[in-house]
Formats: sequence, C-alpha cells, structure tokens
Amino acid sequence: MALELYIPPCIHTPAHALHLPPLERPLRIQIDGPLTSIQKLVPDASWDIEAYAPDFPMPGGIALAKLVYRALYKTDAPSDMAIRYQYLGWIREGNITLSKIDYYGVTFDHLVPADDLDPDVLQINIIEVDYDGGEYANKYLLFPVNPADYTGKKVLAVPRCCQTRKGTQDRGKTNDEVAERDRERSSGQK
Repeated sequence: MALELYIPPCIHTPAHALHLPPLERPLRIQIDGPLTSIQKLVPDASWDIEAYAPDFPMPGGIALAKLVYRALYKTDAPSDMAIRYQYLGWIREGNITLSKIDYYGVTFDHLVPADDLDPDVLQINIIEVDYDGGEYANKYLLFPVNPADYTGKKVLAVPRCCQTRKGTQDRGKTNDEVAERDRERSSGQK
C-alpha cells in the first residue's frame, strides 16, 4: 500500500513564497530522496535500470512527479506535464558502479514557458526517518521530527526553506541540469 507524501506547512511567518506555491506561478520543481522512501510512495513502480535504461523518465519518476504535483497544488497534474530531468544515484561497491540506484530525483515544470532558461526552482528533499530514528531529520530540518508520526503512515518531503541547508545553488544547479539534458536530447543522445 502506498504511503502519503507529506509536505508540511512552512515554518516561517510569513510563509516562503514557494512553500506552497500559488497555482498560477511558473515554477520548476525538483524532488529527490532515497529510493527506499520513494518506493513507499509508488510501491508498484519498477526501478529496474536495465529494463528502463533507454526510457526517460523512468515510469516511477512520472508517478513521483504526479504525486508531488497533487501535494503542492491539490489537483491532478496536467496530462502534458513536462518532465525535464531525472537524477539517478548509482550504487557503488569499491571501484565498481552497479546497475542499481539507491537515490532518485525528478525535475518537472509547471507553467514554465519553453524559452525561460532560468525559472524559479522549488527544491524538495524527501527525508527518510525510519532507519535512523529521525536523527538526520532533526539535524537538518528547522523543526522537530518525531519518526512515530511518519513510520508506516507517510513520507516526509521538505522544501529547502525549512531546512538548515540554504540551497543558494539550487536554482542554477537545477536549471543547468535541465539545459544539459536538453542539449543531449537535441544531439540525439538519450
């Protein structure tokens, strides 16, 4: 059974302009996190890299983007949602990279014009609390986290404004990743 994606209210007063964003605002949204957490959100999705290697994005990434869209905007994602980039965190054993991932991220656009190369970016991180008793969450989030509120119930996803990490490079990094992906696609690479 899929767990709920939970994006808590902004802890700031007034709330950060992008947490939660108004429906009419163009925005590039990136969400990433441990694959174990994402699998709790989309348990039926396959993350078999070898099966989906030529595909972009992976089907699970599409499902994740739709969940995030619904959590942010309280409505279903449009059928033409633009998935712009996916991040695959490869598992390494020594000097060997395996054909498996343990971390995943997807970037999608909401109302971003095709000619906008530097849109505003909302960075959301999925925070795993089950395996460390919430230690990481309580170290890097600006509010206390009780793992019992999440384990088996919901998956915590937190916009950058409510984290100790400031994310001053998020916009440039995310937009650069999308630009690089666009260049690869236009040159015929997958």
